[in-house]
Amino acid sequence: MSPQPSTQRPNPDHTTDNPDVIVVGGGNAAFTAAHAAAVRGRKVLLLEKAPQDQSGGNSYYTAGATRIAHNGLADLQDFIEFDDRHPVTEVPPYTSEEYTADLEKVTEGRNDPDLTRVLVTEAAPALRWLHSLGLKYRLMYERQAYERPDGSYLFWGGLHVGNVDGGEGLMADHVKVASNLGTEVRYEQEVLDLIVEGNAVRGVKVRQPDGSVHELRAESVILAAGGFESNPQWRQEHLGDGWENAKVRGTPFNTGEMIAAGLEAGAAKGGDWGTCHSVQWDAFTETNESNRELTNRLTRQSYPLGIIVNNDGERFLDEGEDFRNYTYAKYGKIILQQPDSVAYQIFDSTLRPMLRSEEYDMPGISVETADSIEELATKIRIDPEKLSKTISDFNNSIDTTVPFDPTVKDGRKANVTPVKSNWASPLITPPYYAYGVTCGITFTFGGLKSDTHGRVLNKDGGHIEGLYVCGEMLGGLFSANYPGGSGLAAGVVFGQRAGNIA
Repeated sequence: MSPQPSTQRPNPDHTTDNPDVIVVGGGNAAFTAAHAAAVRGRKVLLLEKAPQDQSGGNSYYTAGATRIAHNGLADLQDFIEFDDRHPVTEVPPYTSEEYTADLEKVTEGRNDPDLTRVLVTEAAPALRWLHSLGLKYRLMYERQAYERPDGSYLFWGGLHVGNVDGGEGLMADHVKVASNLGTEVRYEQEVLDLIVEGNAVRGVKVRQPDGSVHELRAESVILAAGGFESNPQWRQEHLGDGWENAKVRGTPFNTGEMIAAGLEAGAAKGGDWGTCHSVQWDAFTETNESNRELTNRLTRQSYPLGIIVNNDGERFLDEGEDFRNYTYAKYGKIILQQPDSVAYQIFDSTLRPMLRSEEYDMPGISVETADSIEELATKIRIDPEKLSKTISDFNNSIDTTVPFDPTVKDGRKANVTPVKSNWASPLITPPYYAYGVTCGITFTFGGLKSDTHGRVLNKDGGHIEGLYVCGEMLGGLFSANYPGGSGLAAGVVFGQRAGNIA
């Protein structure tokens, strides 16, 4: 078990001229680590690379969804905001065993079992702890539930809880808590390197906004500066050719320098450096990278309801393989591999009202609409005969005797190649809609190796004294894919653990 956080409040006379703990990074994991250290009475200094108006790391760009194990709605009501829909809402329990099985399934068994055990057992208590400090949570109706004909709501996919006001609300709450706890947050702090003395880390070297480089010393340094997804050269080197062209969904400041500094200090590599979290992302909106206004709304995640075709007019994946929570983080890679790294999600007017409003009704969305498939194909520059045949073959292969039900894996299959395993609905009612998507990269899965408390390990398996890691820099939990919402959960759990002992 992780050491339980102290309830001690920080000494109001603390200053950070000589901090006990330096946290490098400015997202969910970094602030959680800072809070955990601060409530123990530690003097904490948090260094954020970005300017204040661009701060928050990748966490700012999320919807705030956080995957936790729980026993249903009654078990959640002590820390989520009340909603008038609660009395007519069904939230199926999601057990630790299910959480573990989902991680093992989507990572193809490459998840670290010890990190997994800690994540699934401590995510819910950690959220309750953050709630006690001031973070606010709610049920994510617009993303994880469908309204049934009788007016009730059923949640699906094991992911039910998120932050009030999404990632923006998450980070605003974190900043308020840090202020209440006496943590100093400094922006535009480009940490360049670690101060290593013998076998121990004793601080950091940081470039100030005026270009000068200072040394800041502390007993402990917690690295929470994200992966290398914003570094096109590293993406190409570690993920492969073509990845340099992926669109960066989140912060442009995660470029891998602190991973490099950790490795230089003797840390072992952790996790899968050859895969990442990537999604279907608006292909043609002009400002479709690191957009702080639209943030997560540039994703296109209602694809299980329709079909996806490439520029040759062909389907190339199983849109209904599973709930989107278990497929969306791997399908960006498959889009990247298509001609021109572009594809189109296609729906008819029957399906259109079911699409996520926050994503498919956003300003300036890339969409083409037509009253016939042939006209739609012309608008998206696909051969009309090819697209018509693809859709006709799809429509004719559906077993319509199986009821369509998006709240469960309904088994309503389209027996074509590739198969669509669930939620197959014929595209027959005009107008038709085509949404252009490309690959949006979220974060990389490779990082530094640590034990379950965030203590960074060297190549011999020993601890590097004074050095801790959490968040997307911590390698080992994910490979190839991940269950939606487990990234923020991991940031909370391992951020708290690192802060508990730093």
